[in-house]
Amino acid sequence: MKVLVCGKGGSGKSTVAALLAKSMAQRGYNVLVVDSDESNYGLHRQLGMELPPTLMDHFGGKRGVKEKMGRRSPGGESPGFFDGRWTMDEIPAGATTEKEGIRLLAIGKIHDFGEGCACPMGVLAKRFLDNLSVGEKDMVIVDTEAGIEHFGRGVEAGCDAILAVLDPSFESILLSKKIAEISEKINKPLYFVLNRVDDERKAAMLESLDGTRVAAAIPETKEIFRAGLAGEEFQMKVEEVERLADLLVG
Repeated sequence: MKVLVCGKGGSGKSTVAALLAKSMAQRGYNVLVVDSDESNYGLHRQLGMELPPTLMDHFGGKRGVKEKMGRRSPGGESPGFFDGRWTMDEIPAGATTEKEGIRLLAIGKIHDFGEGCACPMGVLAKRFLDNLSVGEKDMVIVDTEAGIEHFGRGVEAGCDAILAVLDPSFESILLSKKIAEISEKINKPLYFVLNRVDDERKAAMLESLDGTRVAAAIPETKEIFRAGLAGEEFQMKVEEVERLADLLVG
């Protein structure tokens, strides 16, 4: 299964992705976390890993990816980045880092001033997910950049389900409606994950949401807050994340 995690900036997408990855690995799944957020430099720490070389580096950096994007076959099609479909085992080891049953692959990162837009990384993320074949015990968790630009790039086409992480804010409620609208158009299952909520916040959010889509409501805890602030590996189990994992497995 390929699950895409999206939401507004600061909603807790990376937190949910990391906690879910830990839960799935403990259940015996072969887990791949795909970091497709070019500006996120914290997800690898939550998983207790070093930031790996990027998939873009594997294809010759941004220049190499742009060159592949610019070429056309005699029929006018843009060539693929891959020779045939990849399985999880065929992902280049040099483009990932691994710990305790979880592999992390970063699509690309912005490092320098004037480096240019992240469009080539979006194209590469879409091609990679479209091309990746997964088995029964494989779980791919994609952590996206903030907002909905990845929908415009078509990244969701290669995924099986969408998790929209919503914090208790007006912006998250508005964004959830647009995500729901787009998800229906592309016929992808959508689940809401409410993050940093107590009973009062959950009840208030449910007044504006389709409650049937709410798969989990994660409370704000000091343990998660302290680990996130310190850039430390998440070691905790969260009951609502386990519930979310049960849903995805089922």
